Amino acid sequence: MIVMKKDRLIRAVYRNKELKEGQFMGKEGFSVREVVEQAVRTEKLGYDFYSSMAERFKDRVELKDLFETLAKKERIHEERFERLEESLGDEEPEGWEDVSEYMRAFVESGLFLGSDKVLARMKEIQSIQDAVDFALAFEKETLLYFLGLRKTVKEKGIVDEIIDEEQSHIAWLHRFKNRFLK
Repeated sequence: MIVMKKDRLIRAVYRNKELKEGQFMGKEGFSVREVVEQAVRTEKLGYDFYSSMAERFKDRVELKDLFETLAKKERIHEERFERLEESLGDEEPEGWEDVSEYMRAFVESGLFLGSDKVLARMKEIQSIQDAVDFALAFEKETLLYFLGLRKTVKEKGIVDEIIDEEQSHIAWLHRFKNRFLK
């Protein structure tokens, strides 16, 4: 787990264009709602990434199909998290402070600190190997985030389904890498 000085972390979060000062619950951590909102943003980033990669590698049918399928799945996850957000109450679960700090560390990570970070990295992708490696890293980070999110919500079934699908994304990408990039 990433450990950071609180003031440095707060400044980093405020720099994020999607999380503006005053948007989250306090300086100690995110609310459950904000964690779910970040999950929605993460799925949007995944959709943008996979759509961009499908377009970039449209001449490779198997890769284009893989990225288009993953983009569709990300859109479905986004909708599920939006529904989950609508169902949330205002009370924080017991032990939330510890989970909130963990979730905040993910927001600070290179993949999750705003859409400009992920989108900027996408421009650096030059090869199929780069695209698949980045997608694997993104899926693994996302999976860890959702495992933390699962601890925060009562509606574990929704998150469990998405976790299962994220795991299948990792397996698809790994199989693709082993089949086409070795």
